[in-house]
Amino acid sequence: MYYLADREVLRILMRRTGTGQPASIRDLGEAAGVHHSTIGNLLTGRQAAVGVSVAQAVADRIGVDLDLLWIRDGRTARSLRRQAVSA
Repeated sequence: MYYLADREVLRILMRRTGTGQPASIRDLGEAAGVHHSTIGNLLTGRQAAVGVSVAQAVADRIGVDLDLLWIRDGRTARSLRRQAVSA
């Protein structure tokens, strides 16, 4: 699983992708092969993680490296989630 590193970063990058054009929630959902509500849920925090294929497709559509948007599940991701809960 890949956890979204920062919802605000995704929002900012959606406004101006690598092509200079915006990407909507529906655009990202279509590119990733998921319902647009999945992207909406990531942006609101209702959903925190997606599979590798969805994470890569979102990063590709926006035009950034996977690691800019996503944190692969592991010790680092668990540590960051604990920090966010305690903050």
